[in-house]
Amino acid sequence: MTENYSSTLKLNLKLDTVRSAVESGAQCFDDANLFYGHGTATAIDEAAYLVSFVLGTSPIIQESEIELVLSSSQKDKIRSLFTTRVTKKIPAAYITNEAWFAGYQFYIDERVLVPRSPLAEIIDDKFSPWVTWGNKTKTVLDLCTGSGCIAIATALTMSDVKVHASDISVDALDVAKKNIDNYELFNRVSLIKSDIFDQIVDFRYDVIISNPPYVDAHDMSNLHHEFLAEPLLGLEAGKYGLDIVIPMLAEAGPYLTDDGIIIVEVGNSAVALEKMFPEIAFTWLEFEYGGGGVFLLDAKQLQKYNYLFREKC
Repeated sequence: MTENYSSTLKLNLKLDTVRSAVESGAQCFDDANLFYGHGTATAIDEAAYLVSFVLGTSPIIQESEIELVLSSSQKDKIRSLFTTRVTKKIPAAYITNEAWFAGYQFYIDERVLVPRSPLAEIIDDKFSPWVTWGNKTKTVLDLCTGSGCIAIATALTMSDVKVHASDISVDALDVAKKNIDNYELFNRVSLIKSDIFDQIVDFRYDVIISNPPYVDAHDMSNLHHEFLAEPLLGLEAGKYGLDIVIPMLAEAGPYLTDDGIIIVEVGNSAVALEKMFPEIAFTWLEFEYGGGGVFLLDAKQLQKYNYLFREKC
């Protein structure tokens, strides 16, 4: 079945110009019922990204590029990428080994999740208005760092920040190291192998930020093929999607400065979190460019409600 469709795909592709490649690729993606959500939202966006990768341009094709005539080599590469995307149904980032986050390019492979978090917008805003930087060097801890994109984007956006990035996965830390080396940030971004806080030394941070595993059991049982290509360690988080988040909140207090904050993405598990802790006034962040399920608590709130978090651990 896959082989037959692959042959049909090659016959149906029109690869004369950038426009025809994107349009015919998107049609093939629609016909194959692909699912998106790893940096793109539609078939057109996905096809445009793969074409731009071959062109060596930014992931957003410019108007001046849309009628460019493709070379034979470019056509062959685009055909190969489109065929792989359809037949394997894996995220495009795993095919190209790159992803973009907060405007920065990162190396990505199957050892880590594909970056797609709205936290990029918070980083771009330098955690404003919740953090006032002043002249003092600030410290940030990125828990469950994965590819290191959050930690690295933070360091690149804020030149006076020191960042620690932790993950339980050795594979993920290997990918993060590659990205740190690519940006020559080894003096400003430090990696730590740790299960949440268990290997974090006695250190207090101005900001703790995390995009941890938060997919609940129901959603895990209904994931599309593209998401199942990602490491399950970075996705599944128990019945309510909070098996990582609640211990994190229970332990985070001593690791924050007196005016520090913690920002955590929980996605669809936001409903379960609020239901579990109705006493707590979570600050739910809003995003101009889409996304949600991200909350903020300050150090005082973590201290006040620590007993509740510990009761649920």
